[in-house]
Amino acid sequence: MQLGIVGLGRMGGNIAQRLMGNGHSCVVYDKSAAAVAALAGNGATASASLGDLAAKLKAPRIVWLMLPAGTVTDDAVSELAAVLQADDIVIDGGNSFYKDDVCRAKDLNGKGIRYVDVGTSGGIWGLERGYCLIIGGDKSAVDHLDPIFAALAPGYGNIPRTAGRDGRDPRPERGYMHCGPSGAGHFVKMIHNGIEYGLMQAYAEGFSILKGAAAGNGRSSDQPYQLDLADIAEVWRRGSVISSWLLDLTAIALAEDPKLEGFSGVVEDSGEGRWTVAAAIEEAVPATVLSAALYERFRSREHATFADRMLSAMRKGFGGHVEPKGP
Repeated sequence: MQLGIVGLGRMGGNIAQRLMGNGHSCVVYDKSAAAVAALAGNGATASASLGDLAAKLKAPRIVWLMLPAGTVTDDAVSELAAVLQADDIVIDGGNSFYKDDVCRAKDLNGKGIRYVDVGTSGGIWGLERGYCLIIGGDKSAVDHLDPIFAALAPGYGNIPRTAGRDGRDPRPERGYMHCGPSGAGHFVKMIHNGIEYGLMQAYAEGFSILKGAAAGNGRSSDQPYQLDLADIAEVWRRGSVISSWLLDLTAIALAEDPKLEGFSGVVEDSGEGRWTVAAAIEEAVPATVLSAALYERFRSREHATFADRMLSAMRKGFGGHVEPKGP
């Protein structure tokens, strides 16, 4: 299939490359001419504007946006609405707020343009590993886009099948699913990222306690433990009940920089954690762990700790996020 990719940053460029590697053709646009030229050198068709991109696509046009949430994406959707036609499809693969998706879908549907929201997880590793895709929007549009989603998703891989799934939709086992109507994809991705905050905070606090054992502070035994955190992370990866990709990234970071001195520990949040807590409040659902993890990120901007440096290391590991310097 042919589609346009708008936004060629950490993930957008890799999405284009993975699609082209699976036989799809991409027309690409970014405000950075260098980013466009780099993808064009790998087989993409370059475009100089959103209008130029639309003109180079065959109907029905498909445009995948991989842009920062908020005004940047709103502006791009508005500009595309002026140059696209009925039956064309706009996909937002960024981390937009799900309520914004509902509004965009309503506006575009009024012009006959279909809108699909895709929560995209995979970070800078997606080119190699594939992307977990959580999709919202009209079923006919999602079904039309299935070859694109199938190419981007990880596939079955070597993960054992879950017992009892016979007769169910096979797509989740391949790493992508249609969650429901407009906004559903980004709503599920929002909660995914809220959970991510909690998991990361748990690892960070646990390793911080292990690090503190060297001083023997406050424990019943006065015997200090000089623990090798890199080796602990490594052994936990091997058959432990708390093994995960986040632990894999932690092990890599500690092996390369045992004291994590290369990280500021000033931990940013990209919005989804706040939205998750807000949704919990709207639904009167207790979310104590996720709320605390969010507030810990706020606190890190005033006083960074070893645990915060570990959070920074994990964020860089999966998403290429570079934290600002400490206070």
